Amino acid sequence: MMKILPSQFSTIEQVTGQYKRQNVTTTNSKAEVSSSFLEILKEKETEQVKFSKHATQRLSNRNINLTMEQMDRLNSGIEAARGKAINESLVMMDDLAFIVNVKNNTVITAMEQNETSNQVFTNIDGAVIV
Repeated sequence: MMKILPSQFSTIEQVTGQYKRQNVTTTNSKAEVSSSFLEILKEKETEQVKFSKHATQRLSNRNINLTMEQMDRLNSGIEAARGKAINESLVMMDDLAFIVNVKNNTVITAMEQNETSNQVFTNIDGAVIV
C-alpha cells in the first residue's frame, strides 16, 4: 500500500530516510515485545510446584513436611520429566512418591513408599527418581 507523504520533503533521499527510521522503530518495538514474551514464558516454566487439595491433605495426614532441599529436588525432577515430554510422572525421592501433572506443575497425590504395598502405579507415562 502506498502512503502519501506530506510535501515537507524536497528529495527522494529525505523520504527514504524517513521511511527507514519508521521501519527501525517498528522492528525494535517488535523485538521488545518478543523478548518480553520469552521472559514471561521462561518465568512460567520455572514456576514452583503446586500441590492439589488431595496431595496437601495426604501430606498433612501423614505429617510429611518437605524441606527446601526436597522442594528443589522435586522441582528438578519435574523439569527433567518436562524435558522428556512426560505428561503424568511418578517422581520418587527419598522415601516419598509423588504423582505429578507436569504440564500444570501440580502434585496430584503424595505418599510414603511403604504405603505402596503392591508397588504398582497407573496412569503415568514416565518416572523420575531424584
